Amino acid sequence: MDKKLVRPIVTEKSMGLTNANMYVFQVAMGATKGAVEAELKRVFGVDVLEIKTMIMPGKKKRILKTYRFKTTPKWKKAIVKLKEGQKIDLFPKEGK
Repeated sequence: MDKKLVRPIVTEKSMGLTNANMYVFQVAMGATKGAVEAELKRVFGVDVLEIKTMIMPGKKKRILKTYRFKTTPKWKKAIVKLKEGQKIDLFPKEGK
């Protein structure tokens, strides 16, 4: 089984969504909603209510000291809503 979840997206907006029990992940381009749900259940042991996926376009980046640009590759993002009472601890608190 190949890796469907690439990394969690950590921004102000995505951290605000955690209050609504929603989490944002970068997923593999070929990942389906069912595959993402199965991977979340296997890795984190949570039940998924809803998954929204979107393909984010690549951005133009300037090459160092030239006037040429290259385009970064497009990538896929998934916004996942979990069952009430469940959560994913992306940043575990250090015990004192």
